[in-house]
Amino acid sequence: MIMLHPSSLGKIMTKAKSKKDSDLSVGALTHCYELAKQFVYCYTPDIKSKAMTKGIDCEQDSIDLYNSVYGTEHVKNIERITNDWMTGECDIDAPEKIIDIKTSWSVDTFPATGERAHDTKYEWQGRAYMILYDKPLFELAFCLVSTPEELCKWEDPDLHYVDLIDPRLRVTTLQYERDADKDKLIENKCIAAQNQVEQFIEQITKEHTGEM
Repeated sequence: MIMLHPSSLGKIMTKAKSKKDSDLSVGALTHCYELAKQFVYCYTPDIKSKAMTKGIDCEQDSIDLYNSVYGTEHVKNIERITNDWMTGECDIDAPEKIIDIKTSWSVDTFPATGERAHDTKYEWQGRAYMILYDKPLFELAFCLVSTPEELCKWEDPDLHYVDLIDPRLRVTTLQYERDADKDKLIENKCIAAQNQVEQFIEQITKEHTGEM
């Protein structure tokens, strides 16, 4: 059975036209087809951008910034958790909460308030992590750190070199509490998505080989 990643939930959880909790939207069905195709053809989409590269390369810088602002000593989590329908590895597994670190590309893209930090796809991702790690709270932390020169050399340096800005102004957090009803909704949608992915795998295989 295909295991879904928490990052998929933003697409899986979109509302379908029907009122059944387990029904999938058109966008969710498209995502299930993409997952099935990746499984059959054994590939991972090559999706790259400068912002994504910064997020990977500067993750530790962002964790260090968060720790300096809040007086914590959090470290990058390396434990992956899997249940019957999801698998994921959160950024920080704190005693009382899950923390997801988002490294902003520039001052311009950095959300300066919690209201601006809200993103439905990140909320669903966080709710998935709360289920996997059995935590009551999810914290989304946007961090603004300087961008490596090779990534931003053609852009305004004032948007990227931010070390002189007060560190307290460079971390924006937003918290979500665990919700039993939403946990159940996630479970229903994930099971429906798993079943749909399996159906697409079967369809692709049969159409091309006549076997399953």
